[in-house]
Amino acid sequence: MMRRFTVVPQWQGSGAARAMRLQQGAEAIAADLPGRATDIVEVPLEAGDAEGTGIHRFSSIRLTRERTEKSLAGLEDGEVAIVIGGDCGVEFAGVERAARRGRVVLLWADAHADLNTAETSPSGAYHGMVLRDMIDSGLVASADVVMLGVRALDDAEAEAAERLGVDTATANAVGAAIAARAGDDAVLYVHIDLDVLDPSIMASVGFAEPFGLSLDELLGAVRDARAALPLGGAGVTEYAPAADADPELLADESATILRVIAALSAD
Repeated sequence: MMRRFTVVPQWQGSGAARAMRLQQGAEAIAADLPGRATDIVEVPLEAGDAEGTGIHRFSSIRLTRERTEKSLAGLEDGEVAIVIGGDCGVEFAGVERAARRGRVVLLWADAHADLNTAETSPSGAYHGMVLRDMIDSGLVASADVVMLGVRALDDAEAEAAERLGVDTATANAVGAAIAARAGDDAVLYVHIDLDVLDPSIMASVGFAEPFGLSLDELLGAVRDARAALPLGGAGVTEYAPAADADPELLADESATILRVIAALSAD
């Protein structure tokens, strides 16, 4: 499998108090990737404004999406893009590219459902709306979404998940759930927000939630999903290390992230 890494150090879609750590997190991951296979998308310096959308910093998010789409458009047809965030909002462009190859079956491995709209969001942060935006834009059908590790939904998201029929699977049931959505034109997209992992494994995220997955559970789910459908794209998002964090902690987290990326990019 030919794969390319598209690094998008976007922080503007986050509602975290220290959102700019996402930029440093994306850059730290990029430093461990093969340079010849990696493209880094330039993110605007300014926070941006809502432009009447109800989405905080929307102007910068829009511009970053356009730049990411341009980067992905330059890839060869046979290359699989692995998008490295930044916040979860960078995934829209990745899923959009995968959708050109066929019907997207989306494994959403995340502590949060990200199913709000600008009208229902309590924060106005786009990273809590991106999955809903994909569904409402027609990039992916709600019936083709399988959520893994989601455990922190607000009332509007819980209502949306039930109304839209978004499925949830445990780690050991992911393979069957993905296989049930297989078809001649179907491709898999794997979204991983690192907060899907338990905070004891991955503490450097903006919104850590207890009772997350173990690394073995996540890697097993990725393996089973990839065995069920050809990979059309993937993303790893929301790494937010503190500058004064314990170096040993950062080394452990870096090793964890590389194992996740290896599971996504292996032949």
